[in-house]
Amino acid sequence: MLYLVATPIGNLSDMTFRAIEILKSSDLILCEDTRHSLHLLKHYDIQKPLKSFHKFSEASKEDEIIEKLKNSQIIALISDAGTPGISDPGQRLVKRCRDENISVQSIPGACAAIVALSASGLNTDRFQFAGFLPKKEREIKTALQEILAYKGTTICYESPKRLLNILEKIQELSPDREVVIARELTKKFEEIKKAKVSEQVTYWSQSEIKGEIVLMISGNEDDQTIDFESLNPEEHVIMLQETYSLTKIEAIKMAATLRGVPKRDIYNQLHHL
Repeated sequence: MLYLVATPIGNLSDMTFRAIEILKSSDLILCEDTRHSLHLLKHYDIQKPLKSFHKFSEASKEDEIIEKLKNSQIIALISDAGTPGISDPGQRLVKRCRDENISVQSIPGACAAIVALSASGLNTDRFQFAGFLPKKEREIKTALQEILAYKGTTICYESPKRLLNILEKIQELSPDREVVIARELTKKFEEIKKAKVSEQVTYWSQSEIKGEIVLMISGNEDDQTIDFESLNPEEHVIMLQETYSLTKIEAIKMAATLRGVPKRDIYNQLHHL
């Protein structure tokens, strides 16, 4: 049996009773950083073998772990903070377990994305999780274009070093968009700031940015009445170019994503037109 055990994202008191019981009954605990996790385990007097399992070692250790699970060992997977497998190691191991009919159970607990969203003041009826945004500049812009077209709230994880750059790019594309920055959730210096992106840029350019950050972007309310399917490809591309100041190629790619078709289909239709 593989257990995915959520751990606190800051405040150690957020550990659940069930999570503690599972960890105490496990034969082995997999974690991202043994030194970091040892602090949590000592706090709850959990004395079990720890094994490092992070994104750089996940593939190489997978066979060994699967073999232990097949031999009826109870293994718990934890991340440094929050729910395993959500922008943390575990996704491919869970897939392998499912493919080989090995039981997997998720022990609920803290998840920074949901904690932040619930306190954001943004739309919680419809939302998407984008994880960490791409690192390359061109890929960041493409990702943000697609996010800004989404009608619900988008949740991202971001680093303090990149936050201001991301906010400035959002401002270029949609200067009046409302965003929320949640920082150091459940910790002593927790901060949740909701404002237009232009105000966020001013605020964070004057502040030292520290801690774990969740970035939430409000949905595209301006285009809620537009039925994309009622537009032909040329009209759709032109509308996206004008709305988001895109190049024709960028608009073609975005239109293809929104319409759920390959971008070559849009390109070919425009070429014929």
